[in-house]
Amino acid sequence: MHWPYELTIGWRYTRAGRSGRRNGFISFISGVSMLGIALGVAALIIVLSVMNGFQKEVRDRMLSVIAHVEIFESGGNALPDWRATAAAARGNPEVLGAAPFIATQALIARGEDMRGAIVRGIDPAEEANVTPLAAQSRDGAFAGLKPGAWGIVLGGELARTLGVKVGDPVTLVTPNGQVTPAGVVPRLKQMTVVGTFNAGHYEYDSGLALMHIDDAARLFRVDGPTGVQLRLRDQQQARRVGFELAEQLGPTVSVRDWTRTNRNWFDAVQLEKRMMFIILTLIVAVAAFNLVSTLVMTVTDKQADIAILRTLGASPRSVMGIFMVQGAASGVIGTCAGLALGLLVSLNIDVIVPALERLFNASFLPGSIYLISRMPSDPQSADIVPIGLVSLLLAFVATIYPSWRASRVQPAQALRYE
Repeated sequence: MHWPYELTIGWRYTRAGRSGRRNGFISFISGVSMLGIALGVAALIIVLSVMNGFQKEVRDRMLSVIAHVEIFESGGNALPDWRATAAAARGNPEVLGAAPFIATQALIARGEDMRGAIVRGIDPAEEANVTPLAAQSRDGAFAGLKPGAWGIVLGGELARTLGVKVGDPVTLVTPNGQVTPAGVVPRLKQMTVVGTFNAGHYEYDSGLALMHIDDAARLFRVDGPTGVQLRLRDQQQARRVGFELAEQLGPTVSVRDWTRTNRNWFDAVQLEKRMMFIILTLIVAVAAFNLVSTLVMTVTDKQADIAILRTLGASPRSVMGIFMVQGAASGVIGTCAGLALGLLVSLNIDVIVPALERLFNASFLPGSIYLISRMPSDPQSADIVPIGLVSLLLAFVATIYPSWRASRVQPAQALRYE
């Protein structure tokens, strides 16, 4: 098979200096450029994969406590017929389960300690259809939630803050006071801690309490469930399904999906990912533009060769193509090596990080601080493909000017001192 001579000569220049000493320095600079591109690409893949892993870990822990979609009465009152609302929502093919709930804010007191919390009234039997935490605790902490027993399940961090354990009493202070001749006084109810849960998400472990929905309705003086929560077949379709249900159920209800419930957190994560992509791409850009110095030095060294090619009939476009092939080959090699290294580390980070922790006798992720004891990683093609394309584009752009300068070399001037 006969390759165009531009490819053959360009590839030969890429390997220049391996067998001789004349071009050794140029070959060294070219190798450093390829190594810089490879390390920049690998770092970008590893960092974004770890960020994706943390996002997935936090999202999964969060969705073990809350539902994918919530439907509630627009005015905050009880739904007229929550069963009809749930039945209408189940008509959507993406909905797998539905359960009623009552949610409000209250104070939980134990002695002199008092903490604010979101109190959610649930039906333990129905809740198992929408949240994995309830499904896993069907016979555990949630089994103690019985109507009329006035039991409560606290997040593990909230229970530790209040200094309570299973069987201890706590006092629930409701936001709606009771009107008496002496004025409005808070409504208090003593409840018994029947269990605790640890979802691994600090916001819910430290600020969520669960009680039976019948007790919640009596305590907060509502006629029934104030909302219906749904679990979907695909959590990534929550926003689309939410819009469909909002149109289907009409203006009397409001629909909120999990991406809008925690919108600030997810917006912050996406902004952080974009900034990290930009910052680390600058590292790749610096390495890619090192190719400019490599090609300029190669053009200076190969002026006699360029002049001979021009006298043999090579066009300026062909000469430019030779050096673009050289620069592009360096960019492709560096990018491919970086992709391979980045994927190798990202896919085996659960082995590499523990080995480094044993080697340095240190813990990179203390469980008491981060609530995650292992380094998560989730390489995604949506990140990897743009990284590879951007690296190749930067390498290609870096070759344009030196290649153009090579095409402008005049044979007579280049051969004058040869």
